[in-house]
Amino acid sequence: MRHARFATSRLVPLAVISGLGFAGLALAAPPPDVDRSTRPVATYSIVAHDAETGQLGVAVQSHWFQVGPIVAWAEPGVGAVATQSFVDPAYGPNGLLGLRAGMAPQAVLDALIAADAQSAVRQVAMVDAQGRVAVWTGERAIEAAGHRTGDGYSVQANLMERDTVWNAMAEAFEGTDGPLAERMLAALEAAEAEGGDIRGRQSAALLVVAGESTGRPWRDRLVDLRIADAPEPLVELRRLLRRHRAYEAMNAGDEALAQGEVDAAAAHYTRAAELEPEIHELPFWQAVTLFESGREDEALPLFRRVFAQDDRWLRLIPRLVPAGLLPDDPAKLDAIRAQAPPHLRH
Repeated sequence: MRHARFATSRLVPLAVISGLGFAGLALAAPPPDVDRSTRPVATYSIVAHDAETGQLGVAVQSHWFQVGPIVAWAEPGVGAVATQSFVDPAYGPNGLLGLRAGMAPQAVLDALIAADAQSAVRQVAMVDAQGRVAVWTGERAIEAAGHRTGDGYSVQANLMERDTVWNAMAEAFEGTDGPLAERMLAALEAAEAEGGDIRGRQSAALLVVAGESTGRPWRDRLVDLRIADAPEPLVELRRLLRRHRAYEAMNAGDEALAQGEVDAAAAHYTRAAELEPEIHELPFWQAVTLFESGREDEALPLFRRVFAQDDRWLRLIPRLVPAGLLPDDPAKLDAIRAQAPPHLRH
């Protein structure tokens, strides 16, 4: 089952790499019993920097189970790394370590490649917070394999049906408008349309982080979507990205309302409902928030729509009073309950 001649090396010893630019940096090391895959794990990916927002990202699709955790690496204000082919995940944390220390991507990649006895089977790309890129496709990466770089991005692929995949990815990324996540996903979809992986498809991942660290990782990780196993991982990734944008809009609405920006909040809520009209929870919390803020006439039709779909939301109403999310006012609560279908009113 294993290709011993392509066995992945452990993370590069500090003594080996210190003379190549990593002097004084403590490289991560796995426990001795870590078993790394020695088959070709990833097939096509993109690393990219958005010059307008500063965001950094990685997107990948593969005929391999749960590709995201070992291929896609990114750190706010530092950079992004994709490590694939006969993958050594060490390139991820060690690549970010070098970038965090201020090294240029090419210098980081050169040092890691030089210290890797199996570099001929690797494919690695990285981009830093300045938009500088570096990429390596080893001469023994399985055909069709190659890469292409552009302004602030690199696309790379191996085990492709055709050698036109990476050019199609680059053209799709450059030709797509919108947020970085959507542009990277367009690159993956272009790869698939061009024939994609000769083995088929199985998993995908999409990771975007902020251009600068706030010190709050939960806010800096802007998009983190992973499809571990699916017949059409990119279709599922597109669906989840749309859902992510809906909840993102809902959260933006809540934040706007907290600042007293009621019109802006309403616009965000409307956007969320447009993106995911079948999710009843989004208009429910929109209605709760609007009702509590005094915009009862706008809230009641939303309650009516939600209650008609699922009576569980009606049963939730009294529980929101002790939590301070709805007023402790029987008349107002009756007005909300009156929006339910007659047979559900108690």
